[in-house]
Parts: sequence; C-alpha cells; structure tokens
Amino acid sequence: MRRLRLCFLAVLMALIAGCGFQLRGAYSLPYESIYVSGTDYSVVIAGLKRAIRASGSARLADSAQDAQATFLMTVELKETIILSYSSSGRAREKRLRYRYGYRVVDKKGGDLVLPGQVELYRDLTYADSDVLAKTQEEELLWRDMETDLIQQLMRRLAAAKPTPPAAAE
Repeated sequence: MRRLRLCFLAVLMALIAGCGFQLRGAYSLPYESIYVSGTDYSVVIAGLKRAIRASGSARLADSAQDAQATFLMTVELKETIILSYSSSGRAREKRLRYRYGYRVVDKKGGDLVLPGQVELYRDLTYADSDVLAKTQEEELLWRDMETDLIQQLMRRLAAAKPTPPAAAE
C-alpha cells in the first residue's frame, strides 16, 4: 500500500512538472526606478506601491523627475449593473464592473508602454431577505477585485517591453 502511494505521488509530481506549472514568484520590472502617481488613499495605488517595493527589482521613486518611468491612472470606474429582476420588480442578480485605465510614461511624457485598461467583473445574486449579508458579500467582492487588479497591473508592468527613448521620438 505504501509503495502504491509513493508511485502515485511520483507520477503526480512528474505530471505537474511536465505541464510547465511553476509558482508565481516575484515580479521583475523592466525599469530601474518607477514613480506611481496618485494618493496613498487609493487602495489600488497603495497596493501597487507595496507590490513594487516587495518585488525588489525596481526602486520606487519619490517624484516623476527622479524616475525612469511614471505610472499614471487614467480612469477608475466602479459600477453596479442589474442583470435581472424578480417578479416583484426588485433586483435579483447584479454584476459588479471595475474598469481601470493606466499609462506608463517617461520623463518627457512619452508613452513607454501603450495605454492599457483592465476590466474585472463579478456576478452576485441579491435577496431582500439577506440585505446585510449581501452587502457584506458585495464589499468583499470589491476588495477581491482590487487585489486582483493590483496583481494584473504588476503582471502587465513586468511583461511590458518598454520602447527606448530614442526609438520613441
């Protein structure tokens, strides 16, 4: 029985290794220094700064003039869309939509990376009998979307191939 478990474990590990699975690990940004424009009151901006510091691959600059690249938020839109109504005319299903636009520019304001946008969606059911629980669930989904957004922005920044300043002019 023990030998069978060991064989099963060995086959499972070989399958996982063979499919290319690897842990996410830290992000490596292609910039020496980056400035994140925005207030620390924004959950996304604060989380992005924290993620950049944690990556250790780029220095978080104090001003745009000290940075090789500047991250700018262009649009942040949170909206709730009602998908269906009950027979009494009350909302039954909702869709939470979070749209976040950004740019990465150099010191002169030229785009290092083409402007991008991240859109996230979450669906939830709604019930008048559980207003408090559904309100808490909605807040939890918004926080989850903010965390997911920060991870997606870090992946996009790490995967970006910045254009050299000479080629951009």
